[in-house]
Amino acid sequence: MAESRKPPDGLSPIAFIRVCLKRRRVFWTYHANMRLAHRLVTRGEIHESAESYELIEAYPDDKYLPSYLVLAQGASDPLHVLFAIDRAGDNVRVVTAYRPNPDEWAPDFKTRRAAQ
Repeated sequence: MAESRKPPDGLSPIAFIRVCLKRRRVFWTYHANMRLAHRLVTRGEIHESAESYELIEAYPDDKYLPSYLVLAQGASDPLHVLFAIDRAGDNVRVVTAYRPNPDEWAPDFKTRRAAQ
């Protein structure tokens, strides 16, 4: 990829994710592909909700790549998407996506409820 087409250095994780989605620099992990249909989440919904993304948890020291849990407003309901970002490779990976369970998340779907 030409240097001018790469996202600028220093982008926030959300901005980097949005740029990669726009440029179709997205890889879908095996886990994500297996789970999306069962969870009634579509790839289109993940793409179309990008402007609504809010960072809710960061895992900068994740096993393979830094990863970020984002809240999105899906077509009908809130949606959580876990992205791993590969700045050197100029791409993101969708690790998983799901509709958050109201029993596990506060009403804003940004804060985990304390374990009972």
